[in-house]
Amino acid sequence: MRYGAFVPSGGDGSRVGVLCEDDTVLDLAALHAAEPVPWPELLVAANLDRLLAAARPVWREVHGWLADTLADPDRSARHRHPVASVTPVLPFTVADYVDFFACEQHAVNAARIFRPNDEPLAPNWRHLPVGYHGRAATVRGSGSPVRRPNGQRGPGDYGPTRALDFEAELGFVIGGASTPGEPVTMEHAADHLFGLVLLNDWSARDIQFWETRPLGPLLGKAFATSISSWVTPWEALNSARVPPPARDPEPLPYLRGGADLGLNLALRVRLNGELISSPPGDALYWTAPQMIAHLTSGGATLRPGDLLGSGTLSGPAPDQLGSLLELTKHGREPLTLADGSELGYLRDGDELVITADAPAFGGGRLELGEVRGRILPAR
Repeated sequence: MRYGAFVPSGGDGSRVGVLCEDDTVLDLAALHAAEPVPWPELLVAANLDRLLAAARPVWREVHGWLADTLADPDRSARHRHPVASVTPVLPFTVADYVDFFACEQHAVNAARIFRPNDEPLAPNWRHLPVGYHGRAATVRGSGSPVRRPNGQRGPGDYGPTRALDFEAELGFVIGGASTPGEPVTMEHAADHLFGLVLLNDWSARDIQFWETRPLGPLLGKAFATSISSWVTPWEALNSARVPPPARDPEPLPYLRGGADLGLNLALRVRLNGELISSPPGDALYWTAPQMIAHLTSGGATLRPGDLLGSGTLSGPAPDQLGSLLELTKHGREPLTLADGSELGYLRDGDELVITADAPAFGGGRLELGEVRGRILPAR
């Protein structure tokens, strides 16, 4: 099951729903009208904001109650909508957005493209989860179009990006607030992990590379970030958890212990329906609990609805690269598509879709949904 917010056919407002394995959406407001729903102040709402403001014990109880409810078809069938008949909306209000750079393979690949004669990783990379603050206001739900951005592409050169890229990532959805000025330790970091979305950190590479040094990306990343419309709860991912990779050097004590676990996920990236990459979800050097522990170690506060991006996921094989930057060597080695055309970076009209699945409890695979976006021309 996955949680989200949707507008029913003919409806005039959004409500919380649960996407079921049979491609129906359980309408919690409609269910509550027929029988008492526990925690109505959290579940009979316009989106997931109130639920995110609760705590892990409540999320665990909600997850168990929903599993029992869905196991009884007679109880819930009358309150389900075909998923094709509803309109998903952004599932929660994004409070803050931080995008990390946590996959070593991606970091090495990018460095080798631009600095082939230098050390591929910065001296700090294996010591801490590197990240930057993004624009929460430009995070959008799956299916929202993406307008090609304008910006400076070099000295005296302003115009639409010529190097529009995708980045296949995971998005960790944060719930529960932390105390201002008090770090969230590794032992308690997982208490703030409400769930997971798929994330596409759209990137204008020419704008990004011109503006990045010395402070980091701004316009090259600020125009759009897309997330899947349905949030997979953290409890549903128990069977997908795997040990993290070996770290050298060993992380500092504040980045050790607790639930330092990665996720065994399989991602797929399709361009106009054609599979172009299959990044592995277990490629992260730094895990979500470490991102939380590091982010809050200096005094930053977590808020319900915070979104932490993993950074691009890339594996060692050519068909496991999570961006066109890597797949085409910054456009120098274009992809040859099934129709015979060549692709360096994204074109107007292209539609990019990222999907994923994970091992499910009891066997089989758990679908994690999709994040979809089509490119519109610059204005």
